[in-house]
Amino acid sequence: MANLIDAVEIAGAAVYGVRQVSYTVGGATGKDYGAALTAAVFRESSAIEATMNSYATVVRQRTRKLDDLGVLMANINYAISNLKVKDTESSDKAALANGTQAITIARRYGISGITTTMTRANLYKKQNEVQYAMDREDNDLKQDMVALNSLMSKRDNAFSNAARIIKKVNNAASNTISNIGM
Repeated sequence: MANLIDAVEIAGAAVYGVRQVSYTVGGATGKDYGAALTAAVFRESSAIEATMNSYATVVRQRTRKLDDLGVLMANINYAISNLKVKDTESSDKAALANGTQAITIARRYGISGITTTMTRANLYKKQNEVQYAMDREDNDLKQDMVALNSLMSKRDNAFSNAARIIKKVNNAASNTISNIGM
């Protein structure tokens, strides 16, 4: 694989004994130092941007999973609220608010034992299981969001570096031309 940037010595060109070069940037010959730096920094920024897109997709999927688990938890809590307060038998039964939806969500995320009508003991057990899954997913989501934030900072920093480097190269070129007296 060819390099993104290659320095090509200009035959017979030297300034005060220092050999002069031009650059091949992404296959295009005859480019200057500013073009070489710009290509390198923008390539870094593009790589960071591609990684950010992956993290953003993961964050969206985790958010959807949390929303779904919240719906499942609401169904379970609805059933618990419909249990008779006086009876505390573990075999008391209650129906989920939307049992079909709850079963679909539970299957999607590997939570077994959800049925349209459940016993008190099973409801409390599944309530804890779903809460644990939500807490774990929330923790993972927060970590992914921190990583995404970090990548956004790196990308912004790469663009700032590019702008600063280009400005310095242009200033150096202007100063050189001024000093020569052209």
